[in-house]
Amino acid sequence: MTKFFLSSHGHLASGMSSALDILLGMHERLIYFDAYVDEESLNDALDDFFVGVEEGDQVILLSDMYGGSVNSTMYTYLKHPNTTLVAGVNLALVIGLVILEEHITREMLEQIIEQSREAIRIVDLEKDEKPEDTEDLF
Repeated sequence: MTKFFLSSHGHLASGMSSALDILLGMHERLIYFDAYVDEESLNDALDDFFVGVEEGDQVILLSDMYGGSVNSTMYTYLKHPNTTLVAGVNLALVIGLVILEEHITREMLEQIIEQSREAIRIVDLEKDEKPEDTEDLF
């Protein structure tokens, strides 16, 4: 089984988890942790998470920002077998991962990461199109 641990500075991780609940329903394979919002330690949360990881499970750790303190702490858990760390997550990435039921290969992971990057874009109006609620303004 693939298990996910998502962590962020502040409430981003719980916010993504909430969005997943709305969009996909329950996602019991994903555990989240909001760092620095109370006295609870990210290390303690990760230690507790890994207690529930069984031999042969795949673990994907997800952090909000490469090089940040959350990512740096999660990096130290790469010593666990079958564990991968992905930094700089967005909602498209998390959805793309948690909907997969199978083992996620490195190639699959790279493809999902690339697709999530493509979801980040500037959205412009078409040249001849105006939003309906602003028709009277122009």
